[in-house]
Amino acid sequence: MTQATHEDRERWAERARRLTLPCGLFVDGAMCQALSGETLPVYNPATGTVLAQMALAGKEDVDRAVAGARAAFADGRWRKVSPRERGRRLLHLAALLEAHRDELALLETLCVGKPIADSLAVDLRAAARTFAWYGEAADKVYDQLAPVPPEALAMVTREPLGVVAAVVPWNFPLHMAAWKVAPALATGNSVVLKPAEQSPLSALRLGELAMEAGIPPGVLQVVCGDGPTTGAALGLHDDVDCVAFTGSTEVGKLFLGYAGASNMKRVWLECGGKTAHVVFADCPDLSRAAAAAADAIFFNQGEMCSAGSRLLLDAAIASPFLELLMEQARRYEPGDPLDPATRMGALVSAAQLERVLGSIRQAQADGARLLTGGRQCRQETGGWFVAPTIFDGVEPRSVLAQEEVFGPVLAVLSFRGEAEALAIANGTLYGLAAAVWTADLNRAHRFARELRAGTVWVNCFEEGDMTVPFGGFGHSGFGRDKSLHALDKYTDLKTTWMALAP
Repeated sequence: MTQATHEDRERWAERARRLTLPCGLFVDGAMCQALSGETLPVYNPATGTVLAQMALAGKEDVDRAVAGARAAFADGRWRKVSPRERGRRLLHLAALLEAHRDELALLETLCVGKPIADSLAVDLRAAARTFAWYGEAADKVYDQLAPVPPEALAMVTREPLGVVAAVVPWNFPLHMAAWKVAPALATGNSVVLKPAEQSPLSALRLGELAMEAGIPPGVLQVVCGDGPTTGAALGLHDDVDCVAFTGSTEVGKLFLGYAGASNMKRVWLECGGKTAHVVFADCPDLSRAAAAAADAIFFNQGEMCSAGSRLLLDAAIASPFLELLMEQARRYEPGDPLDPATRMGALVSAAQLERVLGSIRQAQADGARLLTGGRQCRQETGGWFVAPTIFDGVEPRSVLAQEEVFGPVLAVLSFRGEAEALAIANGTLYGLAAAVWTADLNRAHRFARELRAGTVWVNCFEEGDMTVPFGGFGHSGFGRDKSLHALDKYTDLKTTWMALAP
């Protein structure tokens, strides 16, 4: 570690020591504790130590938060604010996120173990951009007049749903919250945000900053807690009109059940993935593709639903490509998340560490060839770190090729010909994303069209911005985040037919 890097790391460590951690619930414009007084520990994944005790919202706390959100919707304190003014306040919130970016990035890194450089450059930048984008869009979505006979006037108008429950994961806590909260607020809804129990701190600060931006009390509530208690209470609540969820397929199915058992609320799911990253022999730049393949699985410790966890290599270029990939993997050796030079941090929890190590053991038992990694590292820190791991010779129907690991573990498979590549790529229950590298424009169009995935990248990976939708097919869920299409999830269409006097 250079002297400059050491000093940067120490500056972040000192900020962490001075940081005030929000640990309650944010309801009706104020921080409060759970009515039961129960708490859950929030851990620092880099050290395995307890950061804080988080309030555990029980059913009574959820009832209180939903009632406050419903009252705010009913009296119109936000719903009846003009779209232009709602947009102005969302833009103010985006500016506040930028102004507090160091604090918020530090909360993200301390809770989930990701590198501070990524929290700053990716998570906070994307969250602020999301609120700004929907702030700008708030007064630019038009209703319609239907083409009806002259003796009638038919209007088709968008109306907010009411109370939206946003249930978000721990891998990108503020970023994923923004994807749900911003369009829901832009369309006039009230929102009850439930962050993952591992990463509640930035969500609580979001609630406070929303108040500062002029979003009225009750319009954005934040309830912290676990899935079986807090999440289930929201999913089963008869006064919640919609659940927008990002997380595992297993939990997504629970929310579908909760909706059926309660008020048939809308449920929008963005769930797991097993992204196929396909490299043909005519790839225009093997070095660039290898760098993208490494980043696709090792960025954010592999804890991404869209991670390129299946690398499909044309047998003609498999050997040279793997040499390039191994060189890239060495750049992701885990380090201290508070060091700005670190490229890969800690896994979020001891349970996630064991899940990833279990997947590695299963892959070895299934006969895959371990090329690098496959081990826990930095154990002296007490944290939950795993070395970047690559398996070659993975069978398409094996557990590693079929099930989401959510960690830095790459399955490499080879293929001969386009038909075999497509069969392997589409051969899972998931359909969130895929990528293909080829210099043949016809193949790029043809192959992308046949891939069953909500997003397909060609000669790149994880590219895009707020103008395009994100979501999946199959067990990856349904509904779309980002873009104007996300507004459809949080609005209803109303037809008003007026008979005109002759």
